[in-house]
Amino acid sequence: MNEQSPRPAPSSSDPSPAGDPGAVGTAGHAPAAAPANTRGRVIVASMVGTTIEFFDFYAYATAASLVFPTLFFPEQSPTTQLLSSFAVFGVAFVARPLGSVLFGHFGDRIGRKRTLVASLLVMGIATFLIGILPPATTPGFSVLAPAILVLLRFCQGVGLGGEWSGAALLATENAPPGKRALYGTFPQLGAPIGFILTNVLFVVLSVTLSDEQFMSWGWRVPFLISAVLVVVGLWVRLRLMETPAFQRVLDEQRVAEVPVARVFTTAWKPLVLATLAMVATYVLFYMMTAFLMVVGTTPTTDPVPGLGYERPAFLAMLIIGVVFFGIFTLVSGPLADRVGRRSMLLVVTAGIAVFGLLLQPLISLGTVGVMVTLILGFTLMGLTFGPMAAFLPEMFAADVRYTGSAVSYNMASVIGAAPAPYALIALWTLLDGSLWLVGGYLVLAAAVTAVALLLGSETKDVDYLA
Repeated sequence: MNEQSPRPAPSSSDPSPAGDPGAVGTAGHAPAAAPANTRGRVIVASMVGTTIEFFDFYAYATAASLVFPTLFFPEQSPTTQLLSSFAVFGVAFVARPLGSVLFGHFGDRIGRKRTLVASLLVMGIATFLIGILPPATTPGFSVLAPAILVLLRFCQGVGLGGEWSGAALLATENAPPGKRALYGTFPQLGAPIGFILTNVLFVVLSVTLSDEQFMSWGWRVPFLISAVLVVVGLWVRLRLMETPAFQRVLDEQRVAEVPVARVFTTAWKPLVLATLAMVATYVLFYMMTAFLMVVGTTPTTDPVPGLGYERPAFLAMLIIGVVFFGIFTLVSGPLADRVGRRSMLLVVTAGIAVFGLLLQPLISLGTVGVMVTLILGFTLMGLTFGPMAAFLPEMFAADVRYTGSAVSYNMASVIGAAPAPYALIALWTLLDGSLWLVGGYLVLAAAVTAVALLLGSETKDVDYLA
């Protein structure tokens, strides 16, 4: 699938093949004799950033629905408060493509390690500052507080725009032969881990704190706790050596002056196909988390009837489903290494389409049906999300791999993720609580992804050092 210009032949000073994950040299010198990046270090360094990413996402999404409307938009009507809160939530989606270009530029020019440290700092500092931000009811902060919240959410999005791609490259460019998809599942595990950590924490807070305590200071706890994860991530990442693939780019003196320009001129087709290949994954993810949380906890007596579960009870059901998300994310790696990324994703995407058709019949079967829906949906989520950390970067040459994979991943979020919560809610409301159109939206997303996969080619055996 790569559309790359011819590369110079490897020189005698090139690093060892990717089979030696630690054989990293510097320009003009022989590679290191011993592995530089141990498997444990690669796992932690690649996983911690995406764990923080999804931890922050769930924390912000929960706060945006429960707390931020009244704390930061107190003068508005209840409906406008909620809309304003989720509009700020959406600012990150606007910022993420910008972050992908910014961090992609430096990731392809100065290296993966230093860029990953920078993206983690931007993301972590913004999250911590949200946790100490005074509400709009504080004297002098009526306008300043929501403005700062928008700015910090924008900074979060910029950091997030560069985080995933760098973590994916760190894992896969240090992978032994035949195990790139397996290593690529390490950063992907951040999604289920972040979900479980955040929601377990919110369940504990809801049980131990009164509503007044939660509104006063309890909501800040997840944002402040994320600072611990940031410190761990920085400690591990600062001890990393550069990846073999980027070291070869340095050795062969083929660093792109403007990576984003090179990727658009030499790899525009992989860029488009990689973006569309992620659409179903994003729609399924937001349907299974943000959307079903709304449906599950909306009373059956509302004008648009939901399932009527208490929030802690439905969170517990979601956490069970997310366990399957984590398990099948791990399962997906060895499977994609064996049968190929494209072949596996085509089968899983077909499964996502069938799941969309079965959504309403399954969820109408009561608690058992709801639980089956959650388990099936999150199982498919693990199987489609897991291989992406190998599949997307494999579409691009090493000199533009950070930029190409970051831009495609984050543009897919604009197409698939940004409109999904609003579209799904609108379709659910249109049929007065029925999920047939919601399932149809998922089928449409799966069709877009399937077309992109069919137009592409298998990437399992590409030369990852080229």
